[in-house]
Amino acid sequence: MSTAAPASTVPSHPGSARANWRIFWNGGRISYTALFNWAQPSIYIPTLLGAPTFQILFFAALGSYATGMDPAYFAIGNAVQVCSMAGIYGMTMAVANERWFGTLPALMASPANRAALFGGRFIPFIVNGFLVSAYGFALSWVVLGVRFDLATLGIIVLAMVVTAFSCSAIGAVQGGLSLRLRDGLFGANLLVFLFLLFCGVNIPLSALPVWMQVVSQVLPFTHGLEAVRQAIDGAGLAEVGGLIATEAFIGLCYAVAAFFLFRWLERSAYRNATLDSR
Repeated sequence: MSTAAPASTVPSHPGSARANWRIFWNGGRISYTALFNWAQPSIYIPTLLGAPTFQILFFAALGSYATGMDPAYFAIGNAVQVCSMAGIYGMTMAVANERWFGTLPALMASPANRAALFGGRFIPFIVNGFLVSAYGFALSWVVLGVRFDLATLGIIVLAMVVTAFSCSAIGAVQGGLSLRLRDGLFGANLLVFLFLLFCGVNIPLSALPVWMQVVSQVLPFTHGLEAVRQAIDGAGLAEVGGLIATEAFIGLCYAVAAFFLFRWLERSAYRNATLDSR
């Protein structure tokens, strides 16, 4: 006979810290499994692991052939960049699919804390983006000869987690915009390729025109990738801590902007009856 207390049957007072935590944690987890189309292994593996595999191999081969640079430079850049696929596409779909799957009216009618509701969406995609980048590094280590000192592994992991967060944050902005657009994934596609061009993935920032270097400084990913590159070269936390902090600050700015965009669209939808329009 079980003596375990049925804790889940104890109701939480709306607005309490416990209720907000359950909305943050359970809401984020359930929304991931329900709204993220790639959750099935048959779609997840080809999309999140197959595409990064060929992206890393393609740019490492092309870049080293065209420039004579070490393939490891291109492998590292693309191994970090692939986390943006999970963050940008995932967050866009996590928000926009609430409308397409018809769950948005019920969500907006609930008295749930909006910060907990919105923040919980980030966790699965930060973890997802980090795991995809970790796979990219494992592939680069086995096939392309990328090597680094294990003493800097913790710094590399920290920079990758922060970069996955900042990519998810700009994906949340795109997700908010998708509530008014017919095709939100078009903007997500543009963001992924924007990172490839502006953020030093395959072309060193110093080789870009000045205006592109300026734009790159306010985009997520640029500082996180540079922190990873320097850590692989042996830099410690004292050297790359500023880059990681800058990446985290940029990601936080995009997350706050996404939250207020979401709130503004919610109020606008109430006023103009556009909550579920397509």
